[in-house]
Amino acid sequence: MYVLAYVMLSFILLLKSTSFLGVSARGNYEATFSGRELGDQITEILNNIRTNYDKRVRPNYGGEPVMVGVTMYVLSISSLSEVEMDFTVDFYFRQTWTDPRLKFQGPPNVNTLSVGSEFIKTMWVPDTFFVNEKKSYFHTATTSNEFLRIHDDGRVLRSIRLTVTASCPMNLQYFPMDRQLCTIEIESFGYTMSDIRYKWQKGHKSVGVSPDVSLPQFKVLGYRQSDVEISLTTGNYSRLACQIQFVRSMGYYLIQIYIPSGLIVVISWVSFWLNRNATPARVALGVTTVLTMTTLMSSTNAALPKISYVKSIDVYLGTCFVMVFASLLEYATVGYMAKRIQMRKNRFLALQKMAEQKKAAMDHHDEHHAKQTEVRFKVHDPKSYSKGVGTLENTVNGARGGDEENPAHPILPPGKDINKLYGITPSDIDKYSRVVFPVCFICFNLMYWIIYLHISDVVEDDLVLLEATT
Repeated sequence: MYVLAYVMLSFILLLKSTSFLGVSARGNYEATFSGRELGDQITEILNNIRTNYDKRVRPNYGGEPVMVGVTMYVLSISSLSEVEMDFTVDFYFRQTWTDPRLKFQGPPNVNTLSVGSEFIKTMWVPDTFFVNEKKSYFHTATTSNEFLRIHDDGRVLRSIRLTVTASCPMNLQYFPMDRQLCTIEIESFGYTMSDIRYKWQKGHKSVGVSPDVSLPQFKVLGYRQSDVEISLTTGNYSRLACQIQFVRSMGYYLIQIYIPSGLIVVISWVSFWLNRNATPARVALGVTTVLTMTTLMSSTNAALPKISYVKSIDVYLGTCFVMVFASLLEYATVGYMAKRIQMRKNRFLALQKMAEQKKAAMDHHDEHHAKQTEVRFKVHDPKSYSKGVGTLENTVNGARGGDEENPAHPILPPGKDINKLYGITPSDIDKYSRVVFPVCFICFNLMYWIIYLHISDVVEDDLVLLEATT
């Protein structure tokens, strides 16, 4: 009896140990191959999704339009060209929409499928394009820079990296103190609003700009978003617009244009302190400054588009050119006045000399003629005195006396200075110019910078400033 009980107990213990070893071996097997089994399940899910899936038909065809949410993250802005009127931006472009045909029931804790870009070719995607695009390209190093995420409820997230060169019409009226607003416009190429509608996925936070974005001549001030409905001949389309405002940096233009042109104007004033008889020095200085300003104006406008309106830099350079040219004309005026005064002095001296010579000749002639008349009176005409005719001597003396009582008109009017023309001398013009030219130029600079810096300091409404977001 006891032997039989002992044998049965031993058999039961043997069975339990065998079952425990089997369970342990099966657990190790599941832990080892669970990854492969999950991958097989995902493959099966993707294969089931593609079964009877027609990528040519949009989701909810004939029903509600597909709502496509859009977000952007700007990585860099490589150029902003005034000549080409465009800008180049590199950014992540993300689109989110819901496709009920992509719903799936996955394994536990698997709610999202991250698949490769090859799967995108087998499913429907929005036909999004950039309205003001000039050229663009996808990044393919080392592989295509895009990914796709499919959620179990049918939501789809597609992200792609793009570099787009878009047109940006610029107003250069306040150049180089201008602020430019460049736009990226997003729209469906073929689907109207009855099929696709775009929206900013995260509201005013749908656009992000990297803090590393910088340009040599511009600073990114901020951005703003908008969504509009565009009416075309083929229907009404939903369009999103992202506007980025740039502020031009003044450092380059101050160093290369404003300061040199101002110094050229100051150099032209040196001629006011030179002797007016130093014609070669003053003419060379005036002509050199005029040619230098002409060259500076030409080189500045060569890097800008040929626009018909006046820019703020044209106002400054044009005024500097006028000031330099006026300095050259000032010396021409001084030379002309000096020449006129010298000609008048020469004419006065010549007339004075002729008058003195004539007076001397008349005195000599009168003295000689008086002696001859006295001889005739005494010798040839003794009765003329008794007849009351008088002597020739008396007649000549009377004539001389009349000349002394009525002298000839003076050559210059009384109180008029022979060394002045219109009441000033050539030296006075130089003296006045030494004060008038600097005062005018300083007043112009004050008005120029105050006015243009004030009217160009315009911030667009509803602009999200980058400084506030960082």
